[in-house]
Amino acid sequence: MTTSTPRAETWSMIHAEREALADELGGLDEAAWATPSLCGSWSVEDVVAHLTAGASTGRWAWLRSMAGARFDADLHNARRLAERRGATPAETLARFRGIATSTVAPTGHTAAWLGEVVVHGQDIRTPLGLPRVPPLATTTEVARFFVARDFTVAGRTVARGLRLEATDGPFAHGDGAVVRGSTLALVMVLAGRPAFCDELTGDGLVRMRERVSSGRPGDGQGDAAGHGRTAVR
Repeated sequence: MTTSTPRAETWSMIHAEREALADELGGLDEAAWATPSLCGSWSVEDVVAHLTAGASTGRWAWLRSMAGARFDADLHNARRLAERRGATPAETLARFRGIATSTVAPTGHTAAWLGEVVVHGQDIRTPLGLPRVPPLATTTEVARFFVARDFTVAGRTVARGLRLEATDGPFAHGDGAVVRGSTLALVMVLAGRPAFCDELTGDGLVRMRERVSSGRPGDGQGDAAGHGRTAVR
């Protein structure tokens, strides 16, 4: 099942998520900016700089950067992150605010870049205990995109042979053993965040947890933004 949301509407969702995250980050002290995120070895500040880099890199710039890194996505990410990280957290945040309404992206898959900010937003909020949950329409858009293909994350592989059912909205996908939970929790597990398995239930949960906890490419590890093992870290 693929989404039919108009591109302009999806960009509006992206901009709203960036602005909401920036507002939350405005109240952090320096210690909070150094908190480990859910995204590998990156701190909260690293993830914010990564989001800024993704919204500042068009298709040709992305291709040049990847070629310069010999198609090593981790090296590409590290270089672009370093460019967008400020001398202080305040400067990093100012740079992120500056791209809040950007429509620049490495590809035209707008739902992927919505997934980028939704997933990385939770990578930041979860360890910091920030309570915001993106709107249901936003998380539903991302869930539908993730299960349709292995692009920025291996969502289709994670979902294969399972029946996913959101308990808070209309999202449902697939056939097989059932996995139920909030749309946001399903999105985060599809993006390879095993911690969110604790928020899911159903006969298919054991299989899904194994896939996202294995660390093997193609089993749901990766990111939601078009870098990392696939495209997003």
